[in-house]
Amino acid sequence: MAKDPVLPVDDEARGLAKRLMRTARSGALATNDAGSGTPFSSLVQVGTDLDGAPVILTSQLSLHTRLLEADPRCSLLLSAVGKGDPLAHPRLTLLARARRLERESGEAQAIRRRYLLQHPKAELYVDFPDFAFWRLDVASGSLNGGFGRAYRMAKEDLLTDISGFFDFYDFEAGAIAHMNEDHADAVALYAMRLCGAREGAWRLVGIDPEGIQMALGDEILRLPFPKPLTGPHEVRPMLIRLANEARGREG
Repeated sequence: MAKDPVLPVDDEARGLAKRLMRTARSGALATNDAGSGTPFSSLVQVGTDLDGAPVILTSQLSLHTRLLEADPRCSLLLSAVGKGDPLAHPRLTLLARARRLERESGEAQAIRRRYLLQHPKAELYVDFPDFAFWRLDVASGSLNGGFGRAYRMAKEDLLTDISGFFDFYDFEAGAIAHMNEDHADAVALYAMRLCGAREGAWRLVGIDPEGIQMALGDEILRLPFPKPLTGPHEVRPMLIRLANEARGREG
């Protein structure tokens, strides 16, 4: 009998999958075309909700929007990019159901703020009346971390537990604005000293219980925390700890 090529899911695999979900700027969305009976794949720009679930912004004029309205079942392929053989780089396929967000709802407004931090150029069209946000509610995933590293992942392996972080959207917005306005030097050090990134005016674009995202131009980085936070009260001490660690490495 052939050996099962799928490996047991471990923390390293979970971390890799979450990094892909929170740093990929685009992905291949596969929807179902009931008329022809065949899948329809399209390139979409991807953001993330607080728990890491993918978020897309689509126009009513797009075929994939109409297909999602008829059948919300979909999959999304996210892939790391780099030099050499593309199959040597990690990629993640998510199975999900798409849920359209009501434009004026609190959920949609929170998503809009996070999405524009990740994709500021979308400000040009985000409020057009034919555009709407969709959250892809993840059911499971398939991670390929490179040759010989395949994993089947449950929803719990992919999404961050935010059940103890009430009203965190507003807290996150204030913390990000404060860090970018008053502590831009620390944000740059997070990226350059703790993530090994190039020098530049890095901006904080996301905070969640398990880490932060930073952006410079079209590049987004993920810096996981040493351990998950248990509540919003731990955000400031963790950011201070990371800043001290980054300054220690600076020398």
